Amino acid sequence: MPDARSDIFARIREALKVKAPRPHLKGEPVAGMTSTVAKPWLPDGGETTEASLTILAEQLARLKAVLIRVPDQSSAVKAIAELSVAKQWKKVAYHGHASTRPVAAGLGCETWEVDAGFDKQKLESCDAGLTTCEAIVAQLGAILVSSTGSGGRALSILPHAHVVLAEVTQVVPDLGSALALARARHGDRMPSMLSFITGPSRTGDIERILVLGAHGPKELYLVLVG
Repeated sequence: MPDARSDIFARIREALKVKAPRPHLKGEPVAGMTSTVAKPWLPDGGETTEASLTILAEQLARLKAVLIRVPDQSSAVKAIAELSVAKQWKKVAYHGHASTRPVAAGLGCETWEVDAGFDKQKLESCDAGLTTCEAIVAQLGAILVSSTGSGGRALSILPHAHVVLAEVTQVVPDLGSALALARARHGDRMPSMLSFITGPSRTGDIERILVLGAHGPKELYLVLVG
């Protein structure tokens, strides 16, 4: 009588004889079967830019993140300034970048460019953190940030609110495309930190009650230019 180990390997050998569908796809023919795979592992990310943007908006809404679409950079400066006033922000930390510096200059409150140094207490006292990002995944409503595009590792975590400034060209359908975009930008010198942000920080550990802001920002805003 074969032992359990032999039985497991026999099942694996049998399973390898049948071609398995690739993950995350809508469906494709499988040898020896009359139908396609029934269900993708992850939701569709869109086959066109407009389709991806529609999916992204739906996913962000489900995740309780706020999407702000603007036509150009000057509109982004105005939109974030209005958000700052509406939320009564008194101090905003930001990553020093060509797109974020004009936004910081247009805010009517105290601002701090964090790239020059790190101060945990000062960063925690900021009402909001303003960063760029590597890519945006429509499939999951996730934002890929890195240490080089977010003023280090803490700016996207410690302030109460996180504002991400990005362009429509950074929206991609799926996770693989997001990582490929980061690889194309950085080559062999990848940032020391890559992180996918999927909505505001949340936990449901206590009596399964959803609490926002438990381990990071309570609010997430994506300002999308284009």
